Amino acid sequence: MGFGGMGNMNKMMKQVKKMQTDMAKVQEEMVEKTVEVTAGGGAVKIVMSGKQEIKEIVMSPEILDPEEVEMLQDLLVVAFNEALKKSQEMVSQEMNKITGGLNLPPGLL
Repeated sequence: MGFGGMGNMNKMMKQVKKMQTDMAKVQEEMVEKTVEVTAGGGAVKIVMSGKQEIKEIVMSPEILDPEEVEMLQDLLVVAFNEALKKSQEMVSQEMNKITGGLNLPPGLL
C-alpha cells in the first residue's frame, strides 16, 4: 500500500478547512444582509437579517385602529413568517455557493 492516499486525505482536509472558513465568513455577512417583506398590501413591512433578527418594523398609521387589533396581529404574523422564510432561503442560497449544493448536516463544518 502506497502513500498516495495520504496526499488525497491532506487535500480533502484543506478543502474542508477552506469550506469552514468560507462558511464562517458567510455567517458573519448574514448579520448585515437583510430581506424585506410586506403584508396587507404594504400596510406592514418587516426587515430581517440573515441571522433571523428583526431589524425594522414599519406599519401604516391606518392599521393602528384599536378596533382592528386582531387584523394587525394577523398581518404581523404573516409578515414575520414570510420574513423568516425569506431569510432562511437567503442563508441557504449563500451556503450552497460554498458547499456546491452538498446537503450537509448542520454542524458538520
